[in-house]
Amino acid sequence: MKLLHRINLNISIALLILFACWGTIFYYLIIDEINDETDDSLEHYSEYIITQALAGEKLPEKESGTNNSYYITEITAEYAKNNPSVRYLDDNIYIQSRMEKEPARIYKTIFRNSENRYFELTVMIPSIEKEDLKKTILFWIVILYVILLLVIILINSTVLRYSLRPLYTMVNWLDKLTLKKETPPLHINSGIFEFGKLSEALLRSAYRNAKMYEQQSRFIGHASHELQTPVAIALNRLEILADEPDLTESQLSQIIKTKDSLANIAKLNKTLLLLTKIENNRFPENKEIDLNRLLKSLTDDFNEAYAHLEINFIMEEHADLKMMMNEMLASVLFSNLIKNAYIHNYPKGRVTISVMPGSITFGNTSEHGALNPEYIYQHFYKKSKNEASSGLGLSLVKSICRLYKIKIVYTFENEMHHFSIQIPDVPVVRHDGFTS
Repeated sequence: MKLLHRINLNISIALLILFACWGTIFYYLIIDEINDETDDSLEHYSEYIITQALAGEKLPEKESGTNNSYYITEITAEYAKNNPSVRYLDDNIYIQSRMEKEPARIYKTIFRNSENRYFELTVMIPSIEKEDLKKTILFWIVILYVILLLVIILINSTVLRYSLRPLYTMVNWLDKLTLKKETPPLHINSGIFEFGKLSEALLRSAYRNAKMYEQQSRFIGHASHELQTPVAIALNRLEILADEPDLTESQLSQIIKTKDSLANIAKLNKTLLLLTKIENNRFPENKEIDLNRLLKSLTDDFNEAYAHLEINFIMEEHADLKMMMNEMLASVLFSNLIKNAYIHNYPKGRVTISVMPGSITFGNTSEHGALNPEYIYQHFYKKSKNEASSGLGLSLVKSICRLYKIKIVYTFENEMHHFSIQIPDVPVVRHDGFTS
């Protein structure tokens, strides 16, 4: 969720809580004020009736057409003693003149005449419909909330978009930032201290990371170059030593094993050097590559090399694909994917290549289950202990795909590993005769 939307959402929730609390307090304040005014009126009216009753003068009509009505009931001294002298109640009363019940405010008070007789005076006055009042208050609070919320969101969005322009500038700058290219300038002239400090920190971090990346690339490249010579010399000396006539069979076996280990180191060294060159984009020469022809050439070589495994190879061509790539990198990309399918297979297993419009899928059976998609492209990640695997093949594949913006997807279905690469949009000829 965007920062602006999150702020507006939080404001909406805060306003909703505020309005709910304010509406509740407002309702009870209104009811309290109405009751207070009504109670004063009832109290004055009851005083007038009691004064008239104690003076023996004529009392007003019990329902004189006004809102007030009353009745007097004689009570016992015990009742007067056990009940408060003044009470306020809310209840529904029957209005004779209207022939219906209405909510009313009721005032009860106890008084005594000169003959020590006790009476209870009940005075009633119709009051407001509290349910109607609740609905009215709720309705207008909702209207006010919606209008106020829309106005606040509009103002807030306008102000925040203007105030956060430096932040959006920095986000866009970070999106375009890459360690392989020169760090672009970042100009923030907002006058806001925090944004200024943040932009300075970002620039320092970008320059530092770019310098570290360059140093690391140089180190790997130089180390790989420096390793080539001593490894080649060591291999040459082992070959010379293996030709000695007085070597025992055990010694010759150890020399051959050592030579194989050094050969693996040499191959690993070349792969690291190739990775460094790819990361530094040192393969600018591109040409149109016929991917179908390249795949057939590579699979012929691998089928011959792994013929002893008797692997069942199937290649399905549903389109003719071509792509602008460096010829060497195209060969490295597809040979690694094909080699991966063979070396992680088992005797009499299956390897499939499916060429579709816009994609090529490599599949192979395996003794091992699904790989972890989060780690398969990391350097030296190996699920099996296959000595033929350096652990850099898929890292190399990922680097080349990243260079040419090729999407690669791994899936595990029907006990087979599948690596599908999606070729960027280029004209392809389908084998049904149509061009897409």
